[in-house]
Amino acid sequence: MPVIGWVFLLLAMALVVGSLLMLRDSANKFPISDEKMRKIQARKAEVEAEESAEDRES
Repeated sequence: MPVIGWVFLLLAMALVVGSLLMLRDSANKFPISDEKMRKIQARKAEVEAEESAEDRES
């Protein structure tokens, strides 16, 4: 394989690895406002209460 082939191959691999590393670094950055977080937690508590009530009926 000529040298230019190796250069393209290494460039492509570096691009893929770099993209995966950037994706991993930005995966957990999802800001949620305090109000939305309270609503989510309240809804979760409601669902868990309903499920526990259903479990007691069974």
